[in-house]
Amino acid sequence: MNVLEINKLYKRFGDREVLKGLDMMVPEHSIFGFIGKNGAGKTTTIKIILGLLKQDSGTITVCGQKVTYGDTKTNRYIGFLPDVPEFYGYMNPMEYLNLCGEITGLSKNKIKSKSEELLELVGLKDEKKKKIRGFSRGMKQRLGIAQALLNEPKLLICDEPTSALDPIGRKEILDILSAAKGKTTIIFSTHILSDVERICDYIGVLHDGKLALCGTLSEIKENYRHNEFVLEFGSEKEASIFEMLDELKHPSIRLWRSGNAVKVLLTDDRMDGSFLLSVLSQKCLVPLKFAVVEPTLESLFMEVVQ
Repeated sequence: MNVLEINKLYKRFGDREVLKGLDMMVPEHSIFGFIGKNGAGKTTTIKIILGLLKQDSGTITVCGQKVTYGDTKTNRYIGFLPDVPEFYGYMNPMEYLNLCGEITGLSKNKIKSKSEELLELVGLKDEKKKKIRGFSRGMKQRLGIAQALLNEPKLLICDEPTSALDPIGRKEILDILSAAKGKTTIIFSTHILSDVERICDYIGVLHDGKLALCGTLSEIKENYRHNEFVLEFGSEKEASIFEMLDELKHPSIRLWRSGNAVKVLLTDDRMDGSFLLSVLSQKCLVPLKFAVVEPTLESLFMEVVQ
């Protein structure tokens, strides 16, 4: 089941068309990495999902119900963490979550039990009576996640939640989101690719108003894998001998040598790693390492956006 479905979404600001027929589906209980360059339209898409911005055309459904601009009934299914969450600094976390719970109509007992549970989840149990004004940026982000999960949303949208955090703060937020996946479905909007690789089940790369890549990371890597190999030899002399072999002087073979390592790209689909192994065997060359080059999310991202 898809918690979120976007079909043929268009949005223009003046002469600039930001979204050009965006299609996107987010499966239930997944973490969907929504990535793109700054200005690609990620935040615009999020605002339209939340009913805060009107699209020019296209439809969005959350849990099977249509999202309508200005009529935010679907937001009862959604928790939202903006990139810079704001709080009442004179309150402590328990007071703040109590206020949020009352606004959403939760009972006092439910607010208390959920607040305790969520503050433990986000690692703020020992700070629940401290004033929020003294919190660090990372602590505020963690409190923001607790607030967004308070009414048990079906969909949690996080807009750049780790962008301004140090490595420790980023790890804490990523661990919390991973733990929350069993409770909800998460859209993780970011431009930090290593964070996406670490926790996301699905990935969508927004470029030129559409998803240029979409699927699981393993599926995407499989589709974009090149016939590329790295061989490391015991010496630069062996690497040089391999590089100069007549069997490798072929228009479908490209080689790059750096010290005792040689990278080989086979552009003919009829050639594969077994061809290179047979050449090595014939010449009695034994590399220390023979590896298939796996495409990284960074290399895939650069390939589709440039």
